[in-house]
Amino acid sequence: GSEMCIRDRGKTASKRFESYIDGLTAALGHADREEPFRRYTTGLLLPLERKSVEPIAARVDPAHVSAAHQSLHHFVAKADWSDQTLLSAVRGKVLPAIERHGPIAAWIIDDTGFPKKGKHSVGVARQYCGQLGKQDNCQVAVSLSVANEAASLPIDYRLYLPKDWAGDPARRAKAGVPDEITFQTKPSIALDQIRKAVADGIPPGVVLADAGLFAGDGGADMKFQTGLLELGLDYIVGIQPNSSVWTDGKAPKPAKPWSGQGRPPTRLQRSEDHQPVLAKDLALSLPASAWQDVTWRAGTKGDLVSRFTAQRIRPAHRDYEREEPWPELWLLIERPEDEDEPTKFWFANLPADTSIDHLVRQAKLRWRIERDYLELKQELGLGHYEGRGWRGFHHHASLC
Repeated sequence: GSEMCIRDRGKTASKRFESYIDGLTAALGHADREEPFRRYTTGLLLPLERKSVEPIAARVDPAHVSAAHQSLHHFVAKADWSDQTLLSAVRGKVLPAIERHGPIAAWIIDDTGFPKKGKHSVGVARQYCGQLGKQDNCQVAVSLSVANEAASLPIDYRLYLPKDWAGDPARRAKAGVPDEITFQTKPSIALDQIRKAVADGIPPGVVLADAGLFAGDGGADMKFQTGLLELGLDYIVGIQPNSSVWTDGKAPKPAKPWSGQGRPPTRLQRSEDHQPVLAKDLALSLPASAWQDVTWRAGTKGDLVSRFTAQRIRPAHRDYEREEPWPELWLLIERPEDEDEPTKFWFANLPADTSIDHLVRQAKLRWRIERDYLELKQELGLGHYEGRGWRGFHHHASLC
């Protein structure tokens, strides 16, 4: 009985998959792309050690491996179908299913690293790789996902092209990098993705981003946060411990009084006895009573709990070059019980009456994306693509 039950469930799942794929084929533009699309997506779901063109071809059509390989390689690496059109079609089908579990709560920005051995894959360089937790030879992609507690869905995905690559015409031509792609920092790519999501009318959520997104690209410079503010979006964005802040309602001093000669001064001032503090120093100076235990979700091994504090502050980044102080924000800090020092810092522009429980639960929704990306890499082979070109890198990711 149980065997039949499993078989029936398998048939139902197979039918659902067929029906799902049927609904996406129109996004590919040409009828002759349907067959390789079915084969490739089926291959991504099979228990293969490597989910790249060669092993998929050998598994889905063992009698004609060479022809299958050619067909799949052309479809993924060369065919001119639009990643955005396919991802939009996926979104149209999947977003309503996610929203049945509750409204979208977060837009999550992530930068995902793929360790690489060689030097020729598009965008590969010695750079910070989150998967390894250190600098190494890798590719990095910036993605935007929408999420609630139940699920997440990547809706945009783009390779970060380091400066050396962006300015090298020969390498760009070999990897097929489109002319319109210029050097952009990771936060700048993320802002473009967010602007597009706003223009597309995606249900809004609090924008979440890790401090790692800004590695080597500033972060406390507030450009990213200012861009989000201009779009009218709430955010909880990771910052480095050495970001400077004004506390206790303080702010930079107003501009010097005008002497009556030349242009009137407009820039804010600091003085020897009126200086901001580093976020880390503020955290270490707080009394024990400022910290509290917050539970943010039930994990597989019980509740997840840590110690947090939330302080009202003003960012101080280069405000001596500004005419207006930065707006007041939350500084959320995590200091786990077993750590000597705080481990994570965030700026958040949620209202001043927001509870610390709500701030923590929102910030920690990032767990959703971390888990889902792990699944994309381990179960669907997101990092297994072995081609070297721009188009194939993005096509493989869209198909995953």
